[in-house]
Amino acid sequence: MSTTNMANSSNYWEDLRKQARQLENELDLKLVSFSKLCTSYSSSSSKDQRTRDSRSDSVGSSQDNMLVAMTTELEQLLANLSAVNDKMAEYTNTPGVVSHNAALMHTLQRHRDILQDYTHEFHKTKSNFFSLREREDLLGSVHRDIESYKSSTGVNNRRTELFLKEHEHLRNSDSLIDNAISIAMATKENITFQRGMLKSIQTRVTTLANRFPTINSLIQKINLRKRRDSLILGGVIGICTILLLLYTFH
Repeated sequence: MSTTNMANSSNYWEDLRKQARQLENELDLKLVSFSKLCTSYSSSSSKDQRTRDSRSDSVGSSQDNMLVAMTTELEQLLANLSAVNDKMAEYTNTPGVVSHNAALMHTLQRHRDILQDYTHEFHKTKSNFFSLREREDLLGSVHRDIESYKSSTGVNNRRTELFLKEHEHLRNSDSLIDNAISIAMATKENITFQRGMLKSIQTRVTTLANRFPTINSLIQKINLRKRRDSLILGGVIGICTILLLLYTFH
């Protein structure tokens, strides 16, 4: 291999190492931010459980959007770093670099170990985050079901209360009707009793009149005299009225 080719090859290797270190540094910062964001998500979930339960979609909040965006960004950075490592592995197999192969393989292995550590840390944090979010969504669903059950129970209790009040009103109405019927029956019995007493008195008077003809005759005479006196009194009043009218017009 010529000196120029070796220099170009060396520069290519250094460029790959610079890209790898840049991606590793960026991944390190992103993973720290990602871990902090997941931790803050967990803290806010425990402190504000009711607010978490009331959301309709976990991706709807700004914090969830940041987590999803950061997850996508980290996956892209890991893919880029993996691609750089693959290029470095291809370079170690290039003819002409056999003399430096041991040092290159050591460097490549170190970058692969870093990639593996970052990948493992990312997947662990991501798994914990999604497990937490699934748990929060499940708790939120359970809480909404409980609230829905309480709400429906409250409505059912109100309906039951209204039915009980209506039933009580019907019972009161039935009681009033029963009292009115009882009063009417008592009044009817009282009137029937009075009618019987009057009929009994009339029967006794008739029996006495039939038993004592003299008394019956005396009663008839009294009635006749009363009728005669009434006629005489009426005639006198009529004559006086006529005389008064004649005197008035003359």
